[in-house]
Parts: sequence; C-alpha cells; structure tokens
Amino acid sequence: MMRIGPDMLVRSSRKEAPLARRASPTAGQTEIRRTPTRRTAALLAALITDLTLGEPSPHPVRGIGAMLTAGKERRRATSRWGAFLEGALVLGGTAALVGGMAALLQRAGSRTPILEGILLKPALAMKALLAAGDEVHGALEAEDLDEARRLTAWHLVSRDTSALTASQISSAVVESLSENLVDSVVAPAAYYLLAGLPGAWIYRTVNTADALFGYRSPEFEWFGKTAARTDDLLNLAPARWTGAAILLAAGRPHLLPHLPREARKANGPNSGWPMGAVALALDVRLHKPGSYTLNGEARPPMATDIPRAIRLLRRSAVLALGGLLVASGGAR
Repeated sequence: MMRIGPDMLVRSSRKEAPLARRASPTAGQTEIRRTPTRRTAALLAALITDLTLGEPSPHPVRGIGAMLTAGKERRRATSRWGAFLEGALVLGGTAALVGGMAALLQRAGSRTPILEGILLKPALAMKALLAAGDEVHGALEAEDLDEARRLTAWHLVSRDTSALTASQISSAVVESLSENLVDSVVAPAAYYLLAGLPGAWIYRTVNTADALFGYRSPEFEWFGKTAARTDDLLNLAPARWTGAAILLAAGRPHLLPHLPREARKANGPNSGWPMGAVALALDVRLHKPGSYTLNGEARPPMATDIPRAIRLLRRSAVLALGGLLVASGGAR
C-alpha cells in the first residue's frame, strides 16, 4: 500500500417519457452506448490532468484520511468484537459519506466528461507514483544513500530504511511502484468504469483506511480488519489483471504460467501479482527481509533497475487501462 505522508480521498430523477418513447429500442440503445463513451472520455481527461498537473492541493484524500483518523481516535471498545464493530462503522460511515458526495458531484458533471475527469483525477496518482521512484533513483545515482533511504521511507514504504543497502532500496522501490500501480491507477479506474465516481471514491476510501489502520498489530488487529479484508476483496481482480498486463507489456507472455507461483510467495492475496510480474519481467530478485523473496534465482536489483521498472510500469498502465476500457465496452 502507498504510504500516506504528512504532506499529503444515481441517476438523476426525471419525468416519465411517453409510452411510445419508452418502448423505443433505439432510444434505449443510444443511452446504453452513451455511458461508456462518456466514462472513457472522462477517464482520459483524468489521466491527462494527472500527467500534466500532478496532485491537487489540498488533496481530497487528506480529507478522507482526516475523517477516518477522527473515527480511529474516538474508538472506545475494549473487546475484540467491539473493536471490529467500531472499525466497520468508521469505514462504512466514511465510505457512505464519500460515495454520496461523489454521486452528487457526478450528477453535476455528468454532461461534461472533462469536468467529470477532473473530479475523478484525485483518485488516480500515476505521475506522483512514478516521480517518487525517479527521486530515489536520482539520490542513488548521486551516491547519497542517506537521502535515498529518507525518500524511500517518505514516499513509498513503511519498513525501516535506516540500514538498507543501495540494492535493498532498489528492491523496495520496485516492489512499491509495482504494488501501487494497482492501488493508484488500475483499481480506481476499474471501479470508475464499473460504478462511476462513487465507485472510484469508495475504493479510494477503503484503500486509505487500509493504509491507516489495516494492520495485524495488537492495536489495530480487530479495528482494522474490515478495512484490510475489504481492500483485499476489491483488489482481487485488479491485482491479477495488472500482473498479467505487466508481463504482456514486457513482451514476456510465456512467463504468465509462472506468475501464480511467485505471487503466492508474497504477503496477502494481491501484492504478489504485480510484484512477482515485475520481478519476472526484469529478471531481478525482489526481497523484503523477513517477509518474502520473489524470483529468488535472479540477480539482486541495482539502481539502474528503477528507471527500467518505471518505463515498464508506464507501458503496463496503458495496456491495463486499455484492457479495462475494452472489457467495459468503453472503447467503442
């Protein structure tokens, strides 16, 4: 999951049409075709806005994080099931509020794909994700290991980076970039195409909650369980499709049968799919000490593998999003 740094988310009612108009198959077919086409245009507008303007400030995800944090700080339960219920209520209440606001905004912007794309954009973070990798690579190229460690911890990972070697930093960066391609690009786009702005922003709410308290720790084991499990469920299909897209974009489809084996080595049901795919595609070993080793027979990564991963993930994003558009009918 992407680290949240401190510098840092209905159809409209209308009168009944005359009977003849409601019965017309042509009118119905026109309406069915219009929705995916509008969403395609809005998604493209969101991606262009992301790549040209970057992240907005203030960022809506900060507001979502503030609501979730307020709920977390007000928890009172002392039993496991009480904590579980409180966590479910905090997540459900925040998701309902965010989804409702997104539905209202979608109604306001539904006639203008560009406006809807602007409203969708903060749920996507392609430029910021890849820029974080570029920053760490720059520090490693300058042989400033302390700065590379600081940037890796600030932007990308929650693990302790204070003693990591250059190779271990390179591995951590490639792991995080590949995993976050799902969270920050493919999954929110998929849920937008499936359910509009509410779908994208409810996904972002769940993903933010998982980043804030979806941990297996004495403090959050039960309070964060709903967030962690819901995030796992929502990422099942996007993670697998992203892993496949990475190998296809790398021109290595023959490695697809090996991907499930590598994916199972990582923690959780989803993160191993994009990480394992990048490890296979770049032919490097990705290793998190005490946790997992992916593509263990390959060489350890070097600083030069970070830009290789960035180029691959950029191509993978294009392919993954194109596949989603085709699957949703939005490419027509």
